[in-house]
Amino acid sequence: MQVHPTAIIEAGARLGAGVTIGPWCRVSAKAALGVGVELKSHVIIDGRTEIGARTIVYPFAVLGGPPQHLGYKGEDTALRIGADCVIREHATANLGTTAGRGETVIGDRCFLMTGAHVAHDCVVGSNVIFANNATLGGHVAIGDHVFLGGLCAIHQFCRVGAYAFIGGCAAVPTDVIPYGSATGNHATLSGLNIVGMKRRGMSRASIHDLRAAFRLLFAEEKSFQERLDEVAAAFAHSADVMRVVDFIREDTRRPLMAPPRRIWPAGENSE
Repeated sequence: MQVHPTAIIEAGARLGAGVTIGPWCRVSAKAALGVGVELKSHVIIDGRTEIGARTIVYPFAVLGGPPQHLGYKGEDTALRIGADCVIREHATANLGTTAGRGETVIGDRCFLMTGAHVAHDCVVGSNVIFANNATLGGHVAIGDHVFLGGLCAIHQFCRVGAYAFIGGCAAVPTDVIPYGSATGNHATLSGLNIVGMKRRGMSRASIHDLRAAFRLLFAEEKSFQERLDEVAAAFAHSADVMRVVDFIREDTRRPLMAPPRRIWPAGENSE
């Protein structure tokens, strides 16, 4: 373990083997740093914050600060960050609230670029990338392998499904389906994240099923519920399509993002 003499480690903090804490960092009494965690310098770890093994945190990041919520009265809530994350300069992630989950959660292998923000009670999956200044409002749920473009903003209580792509500067006030591509201000569903799916090694057959399901789901004929039921029946063999169906069927506080009618029936334009 290496702790710079200018760092402040409050009594009670739990530090795993091989932790490195650079100059002018502060670690709270309730914090727990996993094996091999590295705090570069000028990092603040506040509150009941757990950081997983080998995560690296860069200068001026503040993790575990109090939620930006007027109802918060200092309750003992938490922030949990997974293993092998990279958290760059000036990124922030807040504690949860008793009005929400009581904790904010960030999964494994996430990359938070400069100025990224994760608000209270958010749940972020694994392998999520936040480009510079990507921002989550409170209670947001982000699935695995999501890419959040620079300066995008996700409205509180929204959900973004696994493998989705959020474009730079996009304002997202509605739920984004798994594999979806959301762009614009306010954002609309511009198609499927074809590039991202190919990069993740998804098979041609899986991508073909998702394309066909997307076209059927957002066609103009019949009601949306009828189309959803048809997609569920026609693509019951596809775990990827059923991920989309299950996402839509979940209870939610926000409406579902849809494509603008002007691009229909061309559908996805992500290639």
